[in-house]
Amino acid sequence: MILRSIFKVTALVLLSSLLTGCFNWAARAVEKIPKETALDKSYNYNGKVIIIGAGGSGLAAAKILERNNIDYTILEATNRYGGRLKKDTTLADFPIDLGAEWIHSHPKVLNAIKGKKGEEIDEELIPYKLENTVKWDGKSLKSANRYWKWFYRFMPESKFKNSTWYDFMDQNIAQEVKHKILFNSPVSTIDYSGKNVMVRIENGDTYMADKVLVTVPVGVLQAGKIEFIPALNEKKNKAINAISFLPGFKVAMKFSEKFYPDIIQTETGYGTKGGETTFYDMAFKKEAKTHILGFLCAGKEAKSYYAMESKEAIVESLIQELDQMFDGKASETFTGEFVMEDWSQQEFTRGTWVVAPFEKTSDLKTIAEPLDKRVYFAGGTVDPHRQMGAPGSMLSGYYYIDKLLTEE
Repeated sequence: MILRSIFKVTALVLLSSLLTGCFNWAARAVEKIPKETALDKSYNYNGKVIIIGAGGSGLAAAKILERNNIDYTILEATNRYGGRLKKDTTLADFPIDLGAEWIHSHPKVLNAIKGKKGEEIDEELIPYKLENTVKWDGKSLKSANRYWKWFYRFMPESKFKNSTWYDFMDQNIAQEVKHKILFNSPVSTIDYSGKNVMVRIENGDTYMADKVLVTVPVGVLQAGKIEFIPALNEKKNKAINAISFLPGFKVAMKFSEKFYPDIIQTETGYGTKGGETTFYDMAFKKEAKTHILGFLCAGKEAKSYYAMESKEAIVESLIQELDQMFDGKASETFTGEFVMEDWSQQEFTRGTWVVAPFEKTSDLKTIAEPLDKRVYFAGGTVDPHRQMGAPGSMLSGYYYIDKLLTEE
C-alpha cells in the first residue's frame, strides 16, 4: 500500500508530465526490470563477506555468495529473518501479510528475482483492481470508484492469492542461506579504518571481513544505531537524514460478516510524505470464508494512536470509527480477534517504508555510495531498477553484491 500516500498528489500533479513517463517507478518502470542479475553470473572472489541484516536485500545478496561458494556470514539483529516481510496464519483461513503486501511492480519482476527467464510466472496473483471504494471525510462516505479505476490504469498492482511476500522470499531465497544467519546479533560498530573491516555486535563480539554489505532499514541509520569508523561524511549523513521513513503500523481485524467495501480511504495523511490511514479488505478476491479488514497507518497520524495505552485501545478506536461509518455494524460483528504489526516501534526497523519517487535522486545515489569500496549499502531505498517495495529490496541485494564482488 505504499502508493496510497499520493492520493491527493496524483489528482493534482500526475497529469500530462507523469503520464508521459516521468513517474517511472514500480509497474511503470517495467523496462527497468533487469534482464540479467547476479544470478546469471559467476564470481571468483576469495575474500570474506559480512552481510548486516537478514531482510530481503541481505538474503538475496547471500544467495549469490552461497551459489559461488564465497565465505560469508549474515548478522541479524532480531530472532527471525525476513525483515519487514512477515506473515500470520492464526487469524484467517488464508495467510496474512503483516509486512509488505502488494506487488507494486509488473508481475514479471518475480521471475527476475527467481532467475527465471520469460514473462510467464508461476505464482497465482490477484490484480488489485478495486470495484467498490469509498472515501471517508469524518462525516460521510462518498464513492471513490473513479479515482481507483484511474489509479489501476496508471499504476496497476497485484497481490498473491494463496500465499504472501514472506512465502515467496522464504521459498526462493531464504532456504538456501538461512544456515549462515547469526540471530540476535545487532551490529554496533563497523570499523573500516584498517586492512580488514571489523564488525562489532552489541555484546562485544567482533567479526572480521574483507568487505561488508549493510542492508539495515534507513531508520536504523538515521537513529545512529551503527557507528562507522571513519565516520560517515557530512554529505552521506545529510542524504540519510533527508529520507522520509514514516512511523506506522498495520492491523488485521476479524469480523463475523463483511459490511465494508474494498477500501475506505480517509481524509487524513495525504501528501507526498504525509502518510496515510486506510481501511481495506484483506480477503479481497482470495475466495476466503474469513472476513478480515486491514488498517494501514503511516505518517503523522500514527503518533496519535501511539498516545493510546495499548494495542487493544488502538483497535477499539478503529472499531468506533467504523461504527460511525457503518451505523454500529463494526461493534456488532467484530469477533475481538486481531493481529498488529508495529514497524516503527521496533528497535531494528524504526519505520514503515520509503516512497522513493518523492525523494531526491541525488540523495538516493549518495546513500548507495560505498565506503572505500569495502562497505556497501543495499535495500529498497537504493534499488537502481526503481521497482519499489519487496522487489526493489531483493533486486538491490543482487545489484550491490555484484558491485561488492567486482569493484577493486
